[in-house]
Amino acid sequence: MAEELGKIEKPPVEQFNKGRRLFFVPLTYILKDTPVDYLEKIERYWKQVEDQINDLQSKLGKVNVIYHELVQTGGEEGLNDLKSLNEKSYQIAKKLIEKGAKLEQTEDPDLLTEYIDWSRCLSIGLQNQKVATKIYESYEQTSKSRNEFISKQIDITLGPDKIGTFFCREKHYIHFPADVEVFYIAPPVLDEINRWFRDRETEGK
Repeated sequence: MAEELGKIEKPPVEQFNKGRRLFFVPLTYILKDTPVDYLEKIERYWKQVEDQINDLQSKLGKVNVIYHELVQTGGEEGLNDLKSLNEKSYQIAKKLIEKGAKLEQTEDPDLLTEYIDWSRCLSIGLQNQKVATKIYESYEQTSKSRNEFISKQIDITLGPDKIGTFFCREKHYIHFPADVEVFYIAPPVLDEINRWFRDRETEGK
Protein backbone atom coordinates (compact mmCIF):
# COMPACT_ATOMS: atom_id res chain seq x y z
CA MET A 1 0.00 0.00 0.00
CA ALA A 2 1.36 3.44 -0.92
CA GLU A 3 2.35 5.68 1.97
CA GLU A 4 -0.14 8.47 2.58
CA LEU A 5 1.49 11.74 1.52
CA GLY A 6 1.40 14.72 3.81
CA LYS A 7 0.42 12.69 6.85
CA ILE A 8 2.19 13.83 10.00
CA GLU A 9 2.42 11.26 12.73
CA LYS A 10 1.77 12.59 16.22
CA PRO A 11 4.76 11.75 18.43
CA PRO A 12 3.96 9.41 21.32
CA VAL A 13 3.53 11.10 24.70
CA GLU A 14 6.15 8.77 26.19
CA GLN A 15 8.94 10.51 24.26
CA PHE A 16 8.50 13.49 26.61
CA ASN A 17 9.38 11.53 29.76
CA LYS A 18 12.33 13.77 30.57
CA GLY A 19 12.67 17.50 31.06
CA ARG A 20 10.24 19.91 32.67
CA ARG A 21 6.61 19.32 31.73
CA LEU A 22 3.43 21.24 32.46
CA PHE A 23 -0.17 20.03 32.13
CA PHE A 24 -2.28 23.09 31.27
CA VAL A 25 -5.92 22.82 32.40
CA PRO A 26 -8.39 25.49 31.14
CA LEU A 27 -10.58 26.66 34.00
CA THR A 28 -14.35 26.51 33.84
CA TYR A 29 -16.61 27.87 36.55
CA ILE A 30 -20.12 27.12 37.76
CA LEU A 31 -22.17 30.24 37.07
CA LYS A 32 -24.76 31.85 39.30
CA ASP A 33 -28.18 30.29 38.62
CA THR A 34 -26.42 27.71 36.46
CA PRO A 35 -28.72 26.17 33.81
CA VAL A 36 -29.05 22.39 34.04
CA ASP A 37 -27.61 21.81 30.55
CA TYR A 38 -24.47 23.82 31.39
CA LEU A 39 -24.06 22.14 34.77
CA GLU A 40 -24.15 18.73 33.11
CA LYS A 41 -21.36 19.78 30.73
CA ILE A 42 -19.25 21.09 33.61
CA GLU A 43 -19.60 17.82 35.49
CA ARG A 44 -18.47 15.88 32.42
CA TYR A 45 -15.66 18.35 31.78
CA TRP A 46 -13.98 17.92 35.15
CA LYS A 47 -14.37 14.15 35.02
CA GLN A 48 -12.65 14.14 31.64
CA VAL A 49 -9.91 16.49 32.91
CA GLU A 50 -9.15 14.11 35.77
CA ASP A 51 -9.09 11.14 33.39
CA GLN A 52 -6.66 12.89 31.03
CA ILE A 53 -4.34 13.92 33.87
CA ASN A 54 -4.32 10.36 35.19
CA ASP A 55 -3.60 9.04 31.70
CA LEU A 56 -0.66 11.42 31.29
CA GLN A 57 0.66 10.48 34.72
CA SER A 58 0.57 6.80 33.79
CA LYS A 59 2.81 7.57 30.80
CA LEU A 60 5.04 10.39 32.07
CA GLY A 61 5.09 10.12 35.86
CA LYS A 62 3.24 11.72 38.73
CA VAL A 63 2.51 15.44 39.10
CA ASN A 64 5.00 17.12 41.44
CA VAL A 65 3.78 20.72 41.53
CA ILE A 66 0.38 22.43 41.22
CA TYR A 67 -0.24 26.02 40.11
CA HIS A 68 -3.63 27.72 40.08
CA GLU A 69 -4.72 31.13 38.86
CA LEU A 70 -5.79 33.45 41.74
CA VAL A 71 -3.98 31.39 44.40
CA GLN A 72 -1.71 33.73 46.37
CA THR A 73 -0.20 31.28 48.86
CA GLY A 74 1.06 27.72 48.75
CA GLY A 75 0.57 24.68 50.94
CA GLU A 76 -2.45 24.08 53.14
CA GLU A 77 -3.43 27.75 53.24
CA GLY A 78 -3.45 27.95 49.46
CA LEU A 79 -5.51 24.76 49.24
CA ASN A 80 -8.12 26.23 51.59
CA ASP A 81 -8.27 29.36 49.42
CA LEU A 82 -8.63 27.21 46.33
CA LYS A 83 -11.65 25.42 47.79
CA SER A 84 -13.60 28.69 47.84
CA LEU A 85 -12.44 29.63 44.33
CA ASN A 86 -13.32 26.51 42.39
CA GLU A 87 -14.63 23.35 44.02
CA LYS A 88 -13.92 21.20 40.96
CA SER A 89 -10.27 22.11 40.46
CA TYR A 90 -9.85 21.94 44.26
CA GLN A 91 -10.98 18.31 44.25
CA ILE A 92 -8.43 17.37 41.58
CA ALA A 93 -5.64 19.35 43.29
CA LYS A 94 -6.42 17.69 46.61
CA LYS A 95 -6.11 14.21 45.09
CA LEU A 96 -2.79 15.14 43.48
CA ILE A 97 -1.51 16.50 46.80
CA GLU A 98 -2.52 13.29 48.56
CA LYS A 99 -0.27 11.48 46.07
CA GLY A 100 2.70 13.73 46.83
CA ALA A 101 2.25 16.90 44.77
CA LYS A 102 2.84 20.36 46.25
CA LEU A 103 0.64 23.42 45.75
CA GLU A 104 2.79 26.49 45.01
CA GLN A 105 1.99 30.18 45.29
CA THR A 106 1.03 31.29 41.79
CA GLU A 107 0.05 34.96 42.14
CA ASP A 108 1.66 38.04 43.65
CA PRO A 109 -1.01 39.43 46.04
CA ASP A 110 -0.35 43.10 45.20
CA LEU A 111 -0.35 42.55 41.45
CA LEU A 112 -3.48 40.40 41.65
CA THR A 113 -5.53 42.92 43.63
CA GLU A 114 -4.30 45.75 41.40
CA TYR A 115 -5.29 43.74 38.32
CA ILE A 116 -8.75 43.04 39.77
CA ASP A 117 -9.30 46.70 40.68
CA TRP A 118 -8.32 47.95 37.21
CA SER A 119 -10.64 45.32 35.70
CA ARG A 120 -13.49 46.61 37.84
CA CYS A 121 -12.80 50.18 36.76
CA LEU A 122 -13.01 49.18 33.11
CA SER A 123 -16.24 47.25 33.64
CA ILE A 124 -18.27 50.14 35.05
CA GLY A 125 -18.57 51.99 31.74
CA LEU A 126 -16.44 55.15 31.75
CA GLN A 127 -17.63 58.30 29.97
CA ASN A 128 -14.41 60.28 29.63
CA GLN A 129 -12.08 58.91 26.94
CA LYS A 130 -8.95 60.34 28.58
CA VAL A 131 -9.76 58.62 31.86
CA ALA A 132 -10.67 55.37 30.08
CA THR A 133 -7.36 55.41 28.18
CA LYS A 134 -5.31 55.93 31.35
CA ILE A 135 -7.13 53.15 33.17
CA TYR A 136 -6.75 50.76 30.24
CA GLU A 137 -3.02 51.48 30.01
CA SER A 138 -2.65 50.80 33.73
CA TYR A 139 -4.67 47.62 33.36
CA GLU A 140 -2.47 46.43 30.47
CA GLN A 141 0.76 47.13 32.37
CA THR A 142 -0.48 45.38 35.51
CA SER A 143 -1.70 42.43 33.46
CA LYS A 144 1.73 42.14 31.82
CA SER A 145 3.52 42.28 35.19
CA ARG A 146 1.13 39.71 36.64
CA ASN A 147 1.71 37.28 33.76
CA GLU A 148 5.48 37.73 34.07
CA PHE A 149 5.29 36.95 37.79
CA ILE A 150 3.34 33.73 37.16
CA SER A 151 5.81 32.66 34.47
CA LYS A 152 8.72 33.33 36.81
CA GLN A 153 7.06 31.39 39.64
CA ILE A 154 6.74 28.37 37.38
CA ASP A 155 10.33 28.73 36.22
CA ILE A 156 11.65 28.97 39.79
CA THR A 157 9.60 26.21 41.40
CA LEU A 158 9.33 23.58 38.63
CA GLY A 159 12.55 21.61 39.05
CA PRO A 160 14.49 19.55 36.48
CA ASP A 161 12.50 16.60 35.09
CA LYS A 162 9.50 17.58 37.23
CA ILE A 163 5.84 17.70 36.18
CA GLY A 164 3.50 20.56 37.03
CA THR A 165 -0.23 21.13 36.53
CA PHE A 166 -1.46 24.66 35.89
CA PHE A 167 -5.15 25.60 36.20
CA CYS A 168 -5.85 28.87 34.39
CA ARG A 169 -8.30 30.63 32.09
CA GLU A 170 -8.01 29.42 28.51
CA LYS A 171 -7.44 32.92 27.13
CA HIS A 172 -4.29 33.97 28.91
CA TYR A 173 -1.08 35.70 27.80
CA ILE A 174 1.42 33.90 29.98
CA HIS A 175 4.67 32.91 28.27
CA PHE A 176 5.91 29.67 29.76
CA PRO A 177 9.66 29.04 30.15
CA ALA A 178 11.14 27.93 26.84
CA ASP A 179 12.39 24.58 28.16
CA VAL A 180 9.00 23.54 29.59
CA GLU A 181 6.98 21.11 27.46
CA VAL A 182 3.31 22.10 27.77
CA PHE A 183 0.54 19.50 27.47
CA TYR A 184 -2.85 21.08 26.79
CA ILE A 185 -5.68 19.26 28.55
CA ALA A 186 -8.59 19.46 26.10
CA PRO A 187 -11.45 17.10 26.98
CA PRO A 188 -14.00 16.53 24.17
CA VAL A 189 -16.73 18.34 26.10
CA LEU A 190 -14.70 21.58 26.15
CA ASP A 191 -15.88 22.33 22.60
CA GLU A 192 -19.47 21.91 23.78
CA ILE A 193 -18.89 24.36 26.64
CA ASN A 194 -17.34 26.98 24.35
CA ARG A 195 -20.19 26.52 21.88
CA TRP A 196 -22.70 26.95 24.71
CA PHE A 197 -21.20 30.35 25.54
CA ARG A 198 -21.06 31.42 21.89
CA ASP A 199 -24.74 30.54 21.47
CA ARG A 200 -25.66 32.63 24.53
CA GLU A 201 -23.66 35.58 23.22
CA THR A 202 -25.43 35.31 19.85
CA GLU A 203 -28.83 35.20 21.54
CA GLY A 204 -27.95 38.28 23.56
CA LYS A 205 -27.12 40.40 20.49
